[in-house]
Amino acid sequence: MRIVLKKGRLLDPTLGLDLVGDLLIEDGKIKGFGREIIVSGEDIEVIDCHGKLVFPGVVDIHVHLREPGEEWKEDIESGTRAALYGGVLRVACMPNTKPVNDSPEVTAYILKRARERAWVTVYPIACITKGQEGKELTEFGRLKKAGVVALSDDGKWVANSALMKRAMLYAKNFDLPIISHCEDPTLSYKGQINEGKISAKLGLKGIPPSAETIAVLRDLVLAKETGTSVHLAHLSVKENLPFLRWAKEEGIPFTAETCPHYFTFTEKEVEGYNTLAKVNPPLRTEEDLEAIKLALKEGLIEVIASDHAPHSPLEKEVEFELASFGMIGVQFLLPLSFNLVREGLLSELKLLEYLITNPARVLKIEPPSFKEGVKAEVCVFDPEERYTVTEDLIQSKSKNTPLLGREIQGKIKTVIVGEKRFDF
Repeated sequence: MRIVLKKGRLLDPTLGLDLVGDLLIEDGKIKGFGREIIVSGEDIEVIDCHGKLVFPGVVDIHVHLREPGEEWKEDIESGTRAALYGGVLRVACMPNTKPVNDSPEVTAYILKRARERAWVTVYPIACITKGQEGKELTEFGRLKKAGVVALSDDGKWVANSALMKRAMLYAKNFDLPIISHCEDPTLSYKGQINEGKISAKLGLKGIPPSAETIAVLRDLVLAKETGTSVHLAHLSVKENLPFLRWAKEEGIPFTAETCPHYFTFTEKEVEGYNTLAKVNPPLRTEEDLEAIKLALKEGLIEVIASDHAPHSPLEKEVEFELASFGMIGVQFLLPLSFNLVREGLLSELKLLEYLITNPARVLKIEPPSFKEGVKAEVCVFDPEERYTVTEDLIQSKSKNTPLLGREIQGKIKTVIVGEKRFDF
């Protein structure tokens, strides 16, 4: 079977490609591209992509699939289906499941379930410390052999600096990335939302910017001392920017990510005690939002991930202080991120670098691309289509997002994965 995607704008950050033309897929693999591809014979499908963007699948390196242990919120099948609908064709799942992924046995279970049920490729991330308790390192070598691509205690910061330094050194030896959840728990303890006027108004304990920035700075200093790269997850505050600039100037090995909700929403979303906007790190101020956009424009932050965190109504339709932190996001990663292009902050190609090439580089995997002979992982995206986010539209089991009832712009129309085609 041959598929020709005609007259689309072909974008591939791995090749620096930006061309209006045709893409040929044959037997589930990329065959070639050009301004015009003429094919003849039988078994040919032609997809008209005029006015659409055609690019390789997105790589989301920060997703919570909740399996094993909390399948009522999400499981590998539903979470990866949501990813597919969003053009995210590879996901890396965080280890704070139940039980946590701190052993080769849990890793093997996740990979087995992914082979059986996943719509897209799943990469397990394992814990840095056993039980995510911050006391004893996991067995990095055995975990890598089992199939993990990175290490993180996501949801918890490894507060013991000596232990984190040792983790960095061991991770370097095993060529495994370290992903840090930057949050000093002594400063964020029992915090609910961003510390400021709104937290005071609502009578909720705040989480100060220092909880994040102190952790960021500590991890950058350790990265400098060990020569081991650290990936800083879900950055949200303006106070980080001077330290990120310093680290760039010093040549410290690090990468950093943010999430669409930190350049889309502010703390005002929680007014009225809206638990759908309760997330960790919390939504911040307008100044923080603009600073995150600036960091993306400057290249201080070079990865955009969803931090897809499903929760059922049991965890969200309760008093604010009892509600779980987190919102879903993998299905809407692309349309929200494309607002950065609409605002003139990033080009389409640069944005796709932040969504495809750079995340793959952090995980040390080959990114999806239009290179001849590689497996087809192709998205057709209409950047102009507008639609309202409804519960029926959401493919996740959980519906916890402040986007509900709102109109957004940009929609995946077709996805091709190997020899499978999906139209939405």
